[in-house]
Amino acid sequence: MLKFALTLFAVITSSTCQKYGCLEGDTHKLKPSPEPNMHECTLYSKSSCCYVDFTEQLAHSPVIKVNNSYWNRCGQLSKSCEDFTKKIECFYRCSPHAARWIHPNYTAAIQSVPLCQSFCDDWYEACKDDSICVYNWLTDWEWDESGENHCKNKCIPYSEMYKDGTEMCQNMWGESFKVSKSSCLCLQMNKKDMVAIKYLLSESSEESSSISSSEEHACQKKLLKIEKLKGEEGEQTR
Repeated sequence: MLKFALTLFAVITSSTCQKYGCLEGDTHKLKPSPEPNMHECTLYSKSSCCYVDFTEQLAHSPVIKVNNSYWNRCGQLSKSCEDFTKKIECFYRCSPHAARWIHPNYTAAIQSVPLCQSFCDDWYEACKDDSICVYNWLTDWEWDESGENHCKNKCIPYSEMYKDGTEMCQNMWGESFKVSKSSCLCLQMNKKDMVAIKYLLSESSEESSSISSSEEHACQKKLLKIEKLKGEEGEQTR
């Protein structure tokens, strides 16, 4: 049954890619395709909008910069904070689903991708003691002639820049993300996303921003079923 669920996810991924393709960023492919030798962002290796070469920048810790954007302007990120930052970068660059939330006025950007509250809270907890000098990573840097980013303001802890995970998720990347009211119809940047994606990409979800109780219930039920099957498989392999 678990294999069936994973196959279903692959089918959903394929049909979604055909419909949406990839974002039109500087590192994106035109259409997603497998990248079996990815150094990082392996969640998207079976259908990726980024090339394996891009992931080399994220493969070693600490990450200094991605393209011309430096991550260490306020010192190296802690390992836990860096891991969450990688998850966001991987989703934007590599996910075959990102184009589902393509920005209406800028085809290289995303808008209102639903993140789970728990993910945002964990992200905030991981980064709260790290330092940052910009509220919005997309617009608040000072960029020099070579295209590299620099701080305009002094570095302060994440916990001073943002009051909580919700504020951070909904502002750090501009309009890119929103915190979902649902605990299941949202993304966590891990394998559990395959359950939420099925419902988030449905026509009913696409036409309405509201979350129906039936979709929420179906999503929770499917997630519990897969978790149970994973547990049973784990018992059998011991």
